[in-house]
Amino acid sequence: MPRFAANLSMMYTELPFLDRFAAAARDGFAAVEYLFPYDWPAHELTARLQAHGLQQVLFNAPPGQWDAGERGLACLPGREAEFQDSVRRALDYAAALDCPRIHLMAGLLPAGHTREQLRPTYIDNLRWAASQAAAAGRDVLIEPINTRDIPGYFLNRQDEAHAIVQAVGAPNLKVQMDLYHCQIVEGDVATKLRQYLPTGCVGHLQIAGVPERHEPSVGELNYAYLFHVIDTVAAECGWQGWVGCEYRPRAGTLEGLGWLRDMASKQQS
Repeated sequence: MPRFAANLSMMYTELPFLDRFAAAARDGFAAVEYLFPYDWPAHELTARLQAHGLQQVLFNAPPGQWDAGERGLACLPGREAEFQDSVRRALDYAAALDCPRIHLMAGLLPAGHTREQLRPTYIDNLRWAASQAAAAGRDVLIEPINTRDIPGYFLNRQDEAHAIVQAVGAPNLKVQMDLYHCQIVEGDVATKLRQYLPTGCVGHLQIAGVPERHEPSVGELNYAYLFHVIDTVAAECGWQGWVGCEYRPRAGTLEGLGWLRDMASKQQS
């Protein structure tokens, strides 16, 4: 069975954020991820992790002006200094939380710009960030995101992300492969897992049902099959990453965890 991390930005939203750590541990999760830690002092988050025996496995670097609609800085010309400050701040939190990886959101295409025009800025920023992260013993990740959820997002496809990783050439720059986004944009998810996991360039997986982004047991993807694919490929190639549960529960987080309880029961039987 894959190793699952609860996404505390989307799950357990019936509770205050700092109470979600205890709930995730209670429900059997050994790790957590979330979008952003910056509204809380790092020592508070560290205390929650330690108190409940949880690992922090992922969070995002500051994305610019989120409330104003910005979704990352990495591809934006003229924002390099702000991007570098965001990476430094994320690395400080990663050190405090003992988090091995940080997601660097690419950003939205500015009006009048093409992806090809922005690609050099994106690559230069990622190369700088990877160097800084390597010195701190961290990985940095890029994630293809579908343009239905985030219209105009710079990075949308798995092959594009892996081409960027190759162009940057840093061993600690990896792809965050979200199967929800992958299915919406391009499909053929099982084949892509078999293609990309053995490369060593996938640092993290995420899941959600398609199309509503609810539990993985709901929707058009057969996650029982995909989890078997992940287990099989991981056993063959030695992939040891986490699978983040980045979905919105339909009717309460605990009520929607039957899929996880069923998996655990089958593994024990």
